[in-house]
Amino acid sequence: MGNPDDAVSRVKQSGKMRAAVMLNLPNLLTLFRIGLVPILVFIYFLEIPYREMVLAGIFLLAALTDWLDGFLARKLKAVSDLGSFLDPVADKLIVSCVLVLLASDPDILGQVIHPVVFSIAVCVIIGREITISALREWMSELGSRGVVSVSILGKIKTVFQMTSIVLLLYAEPVNGMPVFRIGEIVFYVTAILTLWSMWVYLKSALPILDQGSITVRGPDPKLEDGAKDNE
Repeated sequence: MGNPDDAVSRVKQSGKMRAAVMLNLPNLLTLFRIGLVPILVFIYFLEIPYREMVLAGIFLLAALTDWLDGFLARKLKAVSDLGSFLDPVADKLIVSCVLVLLASDPDILGQVIHPVVFSIAVCVIIGREITISALREWMSELGSRGVVSVSILGKIKTVFQMTSIVLLLYAEPVNGMPVFRIGEIVFYVTAILTLWSMWVYLKSALPILDQGSITVRGPDPKLEDGAKDNE
C-alpha cells in the first residue's frame, strides 16, 4: 500500500497548482474586469462631476484589460480552462450591462437619431452574444469548438463595439466634434458587423450541426433512475 503521507502531499500539491492557475496574472485581470461591472453600473446612476468621463474611462480600462489578459496568457503560457471560461463571461457582462443602461436612459434615447433604431441595434448585439455562446457550447459538446473560434471579423466587430460604447458613454463634444453622434454611427456599423459575423459563424458550423442533429442519444441513466424511484 502507498504511504498515506505521500497521498496527503500529492493532494496539497494539487491544491496549490489549482490555486496558482486561478491566481495567475491573466485570470486576475479578468476577475478585475468583472469587478468593474458593478462599479460602472453604480456610477452610472450618480450625479457627480465628470461622470461621463469616468464611465468612459472605466469601460476603456475594461477593454484594455480584455486585450491585455489574452496577450499575457499567450506570452506567459498561462492559458487555462478557467481563463477560457471567464474571459468571454467578463466581456459579455460588461457589454450587456452598459447596453441595457444606455437603451433604458431617457437622455440617451432623446439624443439618438431614432430610439427604435438604437434599441434594435442593442437587441441585435446582445442577441448575437447569446446565440454565439449557445452555438459554441453545442459545438463543444460535438467536439468541434474550434470551428467557431474567434475570427478576424469577430475581432474587428469587437474593436468597433468597444470604440462606439466608449464614445456613447463620454457623449460630450470635443473641440466641436460630435462625439456622441460619431459613437452612435459606429454603433450601428457594429450592429451590421455583428449580424455579418454571426452569419459567418453559423455558416461554418452548419455542416457539423446537421451531423450532430441526427445523432441519436441513449436514455439518460440519471433520468431512468429517477423514474424507477418514482414508481
